Amino acid sequence: MLKTDKKLRLKTKNGRFLNVVREHYLRDDVACHSQACQKCQQQQENIGEVLLSSDLTHYVVPDIEVTSSFLELFEFPEIQGVIFFQTVINHLQHHGSRKLVNRIKELTKDKRHGCVIFSNEFCKGAYTKRLAGETLQEWQQRNIFSGAKWYYNHLKDRIPIVMVTNDRQSIDLFSNQILGVFVLSLKDYLNDFYSGHRTILDLYDSLRAVIDEEKSDQQVSDLDAKNYVEYLPLDVLEAGIKSGRYYQGCLNVNKHNSQSEAFIQRQSEIASSSKSSLASDILIQGMVNRNRAIHGDIVVVELFPKPMWKGKSTALNTNEDTQDNERETSDVLPTGHVVGVLQRNWRDYMATFSEEIQIQSQKSNKVLVAPWDYRIPRIRISTRQIDSLRDHRIVVRIDSWDINSMYPNGHFVRSLGVIGNLDTEISTIMLEHSLFAPPFTDSQLKELPSNRPNAPWVMDPKEIEKRRDLRSSHLVFSIDPKGCEDVDDTLSIRSLSGGRIELGVHIADVTYFVKPGSLTDAEARSRSTTVYLADRRYDMLPEVLSADLCSLISGVDRYAMSVIWEMDSSYNVINAWYGRTVIRSSYKLFYEVAQAISEGQVTRQEVIADVPELQGMSEDKALERLKELRWSIMKLMEIARHLKFNKTIEGALELEGLEVQVQLNENKDIKDLSPKKPLEVHETIAECMIFANHWVAKKIAQVFPTASLLRRHPLPRQQYFSDLIHCAESRGFSIETSSNKLLADSLDECVDPGDPTFNKILRTLATQAMSNALYFSTGSVSPEEYFHYGLALDRYTHFTSPIRRYADVIVHRLLMAAVGTGDKTCLLNNKELEELCHHINTKHRAAQLAQKESVQLFETLFFQSMEENDERRIVDAIIFSIRSNGLLVFVPKYSVKGPVYLKDKNGQVVTPSYHTDDGVIFGPGTLVQHKYHVTVHHSSGTNTFQLFDHVQVRVSVLESRAHCQSLRMDLISLKTRRTPPSGELIDNVQSNKMKRSQLVKEVQNKQENSVTRDLDVSDEYKALVSEYGQTHPSVSLYALMEHFREMSLTKD
Repeated sequence: MLKTDKKLRLKTKNGRFLNVVREHYLRDDVACHSQACQKCQQQQENIGEVLLSSDLTHYVVPDIEVTSSFLELFEFPEIQGVIFFQTVINHLQHHGSRKLVNRIKELTKDKRHGCVIFSNEFCKGAYTKRLAGETLQEWQQRNIFSGAKWYYNHLKDRIPIVMVTNDRQSIDLFSNQILGVFVLSLKDYLNDFYSGHRTILDLYDSLRAVIDEEKSDQQVSDLDAKNYVEYLPLDVLEAGIKSGRYYQGCLNVNKHNSQSEAFIQRQSEIASSSKSSLASDILIQGMVNRNRAIHGDIVVVELFPKPMWKGKSTALNTNEDTQDNERETSDVLPTGHVVGVLQRNWRDYMATFSEEIQIQSQKSNKVLVAPWDYRIPRIRISTRQIDSLRDHRIVVRIDSWDINSMYPNGHFVRSLGVIGNLDTEISTIMLEHSLFAPPFTDSQLKELPSNRPNAPWVMDPKEIEKRRDLRSSHLVFSIDPKGCEDVDDTLSIRSLSGGRIELGVHIADVTYFVKPGSLTDAEARSRSTTVYLADRRYDMLPEVLSADLCSLISGVDRYAMSVIWEMDSSYNVINAWYGRTVIRSSYKLFYEVAQAISEGQVTRQEVIADVPELQGMSEDKALERLKELRWSIMKLMEIARHLKFNKTIEGALELEGLEVQVQLNENKDIKDLSPKKPLEVHETIAECMIFANHWVAKKIAQVFPTASLLRRHPLPRQQYFSDLIHCAESRGFSIETSSNKLLADSLDECVDPGDPTFNKILRTLATQAMSNALYFSTGSVSPEEYFHYGLALDRYTHFTSPIRRYADVIVHRLLMAAVGTGDKTCLLNNKELEELCHHINTKHRAAQLAQKESVQLFETLFFQSMEENDERRIVDAIIFSIRSNGLLVFVPKYSVKGPVYLKDKNGQVVTPSYHTDDGVIFGPGTLVQHKYHVTVHHSSGTNTFQLFDHVQVRVSVLESRAHCQSLRMDLISLKTRRTPPSGELIDNVQSNKMKRSQLVKEVQNKQENSVTRDLDVSDEYKALVSEYGQTHPSVSLYALMEHFREMSLTKD
């Protein structure tokens, strides 16, 4: 170790400068983090950090300016082998770029990127002292180049080093000093090594344009936007929050009134002091009061005096008339304005050039683009590709928002494809929710075993010896939807002596294949969940695992994680066993077949035809096997009824929907609707899985009380039940929401024999009032908060779907460590686990929203493909909300909801048409809103619309170039009914709701014959199709998720 002195010039709080000399130690054992280095290999294996690959053609060392201005480029997975020197990190930290430093640290933690931080300033031979008279910048550049030379020599000249800098003096000075160390400008580096990656080059051009504009200081000020004020200093904000003068929270913009309304959720102690049901939210009205804050930012707000408080709008809004200041409002809310931003949560935004902007763009490279998300303001970007991108959806990022600018400044990142193309719209939905699903890399796949016909995968005999072998002792089988490939759960049931019963739940053992710290584990952690969209899915794990080696298909040996209970004759648990097993599933049943077997209403021949495992047997043997299988299914159902009864007593909520199939003709047009009954076997499987999740949660929480991953469902905020209570009261029912049991009981009592959709709508409103269930670490909250409100369980987790959820992977590792057969060193501490839970919650919620928006996309495409006079557009709708200018209605036939306007933008109201006997037009009149109804007064008289009235509407599509399209319902008759029309929704059996998966198929077939055939697609577009392209229908699991949704499992 070598001791030297380091001279620093520090600035005090008073603004004075001090010269300080500090001891500086240089070591000769600083690891280089490269796989190509044999000298450091042993040390690096012990550390277990990310290493630079030895297979790369070169390593790249960016300097300070390149790192700070162009870090986005190095976040592309294609650019690997990046070495960030400590000199760069220190400079960024000392100049207030902590967010940038955190991004670098996250980048270097991710093994998929293969980037590292090198402590060059502590490395003997890499560090060089600052010379007398040398500027700080000159020393930093020389120090970085010195480190690059050390790297090349340390690796014995095996891997060239490229120092990337835009400083021309450094390029001229260092270029020819040593063979094997190259000094290039960033532009030259990208052109030399990534000339075929158009996206990378386009992003560089965009970032370069932003920097050039800042240097030239030619930005145009918006004189009419100087109403924005400077943010208060951080110390003032913190003091104000502490004293109670200011309030902090996340800014949530109302997507239906994005220009006028945003809200801040206040702390619970503040909310409790107010009598208003909505007093827990602070209203931020207008863009001026929002003061350059963007949806998702963590902001600080100052309240206005009470006389200045406003109410939120109660009118329907299409986002096209948000500047209307004469809207009717609710009771006043605490109202304030943003005085500071604590944290910017900017992300990638999908955007489009509007037609008006395109005309302006011919005169300037600066244009305003409209984000896909209504809640985000228009963004000013600079690009030279306006002509080629005018009909594309693009990705943009925000850089800044100046105080004298009406709009934030940003830059173009890449194109997603042509507007209207199905793959473009799907990739827009995915990226809008920050969901990424690129193809799995070769490095990730090399970690995993293969299973090919000429080289089949076989179990390890040593591994089998460590496990409990159930292959010959237990009848194991699965029950899944038709077409399911990734079977991750199976069951077993058998009789024991003395009237006892043994129930087993056996789950795919993903953790045997996915090791902690592996590339596959890192990818699964990043994705956190399989994403199910309307017509495709994006797997969390590679197919060799999800559809093969981990899938518990019948007739093959598989590793499993099992929970096996011994129960008495009353199904009370005597004891439970947890552990790793080897199973061979005997049957892969579908729901309908399992139900038919239990009921005994089909012939043996019909059953055998649907159960391939029974085919080819003698008649006597098949009959014996069928009898055994029927007993198992019936016993499972009996146990599930017992489990459900126990949960119901505790107050578990039951919020489920209807399901129906659609029959299509040869042209893929809807021919008929056939009802699909909910089957008891659906609930049977759900109850068994919930039971397993509950018991695993109890086990891991007991062994690891401060670092277990559980799932809690917080109590809903009481004010969110207001719509539910209001709707129930309109029919004379009361809803009690003080506990989950009282809520469940009161929902069961709200039944209208003449209109079964009444109870369904109430349950939907109850679901909307619920808070989101969350993963959490047990050390982060008190035990009283572990409770799952919806399931009425004191402990709950996710254990049963490790193929599709990363949370389950963590729980499997915890469970094995808890029973003493797993490695405890790989477990996360409370802080690490809580951070991971936050990430999983974010991804889980994003996947749910993406699924919802993809379904909405197909709904609009479905109606868009119809002729204007298509009779399928005319449907019965039920009023479930009254607004000051219209109604919100639910359409049972398609299970969609939307607005019905009773007053247009010009103030005219719906009136009878003089041209038809039962038509509707807009004309002079007034509209009066009451508690449970709204009355329209016009020249021909009055019409009243009450909650839960049935009306006839025409479904249409509200088209938008820049945003997602939406459905709109237009009233076609002023007549109302209190019950459904004859033959529609008489009961749960004769349902007329359309199955969404069939709707998707119809749209898919029409899209396949659309504009994509005629487009000359680029390589970049083909790459996007590879990343976000449609899953083949034969492997689509959307039907599976429909079953989960029907059983409310996607909420839990």
